[in-house]
Amino acid sequence: MRDRLDEVLGVAAPLLAQVDAALADQGAPADHEVWRQLRRVRLLPGDAARAVASLRPREFDDAVDRLRADARACVETAQELPAPGDWDGEAAAAYGELRGRVADRLSGTGESLDERLEASADLAEALVDWMERARAELAVALAGVLASAEAVALNAEDDPLAAAAVAAQVLRTIAESYAEADDLLQGSAELAAAMAM
Repeated sequence: MRDRLDEVLGVAAPLLAQVDAALADQGAPADHEVWRQLRRVRLLPGDAARAVASLRPREFDDAVDRLRADARACVETAQELPAPGDWDGEAAAAYGELRGRVADRLSGTGESLDERLEASADLAEALVDWMERARAELAVALAGVLASAEAVALNAEDDPLAAAAVAAQVLRTIAESYAEADDLLQGSAELAAAMAM
């Protein structure tokens, strides 16, 4: 399903190719902001924009639903584990102890499987939201550069300063999105460690 980024990127692709070529061939002044943004993103604007455009948040919708369904299944399974019933003796006590451990592992504590699945679903949902925001913000930035004086200057002639300004704006938008994703993933490090146990 196409969105605004797909549409704007189609129009902006020739401008981004021109900007990439100008940066590669002519560079920019040493103190220009574009160098800082290039270090942050580590891609030329055209490649960086295509990387964001390759994010497909809708492909993760089913994953969130499945993770939440699996978490509910863990809770239900823990509740439905049969009690020892009329058993007596060591075997009944061992079964009761094992049943309690399995139920706790499935549901009930911060370390339980249902809690980890819910946390994974929350993370997946946050990543979907991030992808949607990253795509929308890049679409707005590209629309802005298409209508900018720098884009007009680039259409009229090869202007390395105009190319650097366009590149800096596009890369700044992407770098800010990357920083947000990095924060999300850093916050999920504890979850990843728990899932590895």
